[in-house]
Amino acid sequence: MYYIIRMKKLCLLSLLISLSIAGFAQQTKTFAERLGWPKGARVLILHVDDAGMSHESDEGVETAIGQGVSTSTSVMMPCPWVPEIVKYIKEHPDMDAGLHLTLTSEWDNYRWGPLAGKAAVPGLVDKQGCLYQSVAAVYFHATPDEIDKEIRAQFERAVSMGFKPTHLDSHMGTLFAKDAFMEKYLKLGIEKQIPVMFPGGDDIFYRSEAKAATIADLKKQGKYKEGMVIPEAAALGKAREVGEMLWKNGLPVLDDLHNSSYDWNMPDVDNKTDAEIQQWYTDHYIESIGRLSPGLTMVIMHCTNPSANFKNICKEGNKRKGDMLAMTDPRLKEFLKKNGFILTTWREVMERRIKAGNTE
Repeated sequence: MYYIIRMKKLCLLSLLISLSIAGFAQQTKTFAERLGWPKGARVLILHVDDAGMSHESDEGVETAIGQGVSTSTSVMMPCPWVPEIVKYIKEHPDMDAGLHLTLTSEWDNYRWGPLAGKAAVPGLVDKQGCLYQSVAAVYFHATPDEIDKEIRAQFERAVSMGFKPTHLDSHMGTLFAKDAFMEKYLKLGIEKQIPVMFPGGDDIFYRSEAKAATIADLKKQGKYKEGMVIPEAAALGKAREVGEMLWKNGLPVLDDLHNSSYDWNMPDVDNKTDAEIQQWYTDHYIESIGRLSPGLTMVIMHCTNPSANFKNICKEGNKRKGDMLAMTDPRLKEFLKKNGFILTTWREVMERRIKAGNTE
């Protein structure tokens, strides 16, 4: 899983290096300001990934949003527990829930296949008849047309179930692996006028975290030397151009992305009490969120309430439980309130984008 998360970040950086869209205009305001929030506001979407993956994942979503400070989630439409979470979403019509567009099936003994069917998207299917386990496999086997067919099939399943998604994002970052994949993702969002997760602002936090991840990888390989130059800003240079393109096509845009919690590894987490896990994860959220700059930031997490059976899906039950416990910790709620953070949803963000019109 560590490799998967690293691949997700590297794929996004690779895309942003290669993607070039003309017509970039210098942005003088944050996207949060352009959406009507005051100058200097730090606005957060506290977002829970992987709804529908399992019953435990659904419980984590319901707890983090219903009892905690999380504000948003997204659903993995090819997964077995989608009916449960869609029922919950329909029972809570104001809930902010999008599509976690899913092109991989990463676990060993708990798998799912494409909704478009093997015949329609053979380049997305492995020898078990499931989606590939890694982003790299999708990169080398799938075509952009197959990507388009599958993400549209996932959108159509949601619509047929009576579930209107508030936004689109990408499981394991697979849609960021190639510019041709990304174009299908952006096109779907623009066509349906549904916001797409894309960090198109200054990305100060994301850039800093990406640099730290690069240094950590170099140290593990024994290649890091103190003081060596680590490329950073240039890798995200095209993000602003993409952000402006999305804005001009009527969609809201993120200023930054907090996608760090999956890299946090609490020592001996499986032998800790819930109270210890909660304190450790809450401390990390408080420290990292405290470093965010003004603007609209999406904070990604994986809240789960793991049962005894969840270990048969993956070994990360307590890691994901840490996210859920942090979101329900009164200390985090008080920190956000005391420091003036504004919590929002993709639903509100899109409403503000419509209101802003083409004046910016």
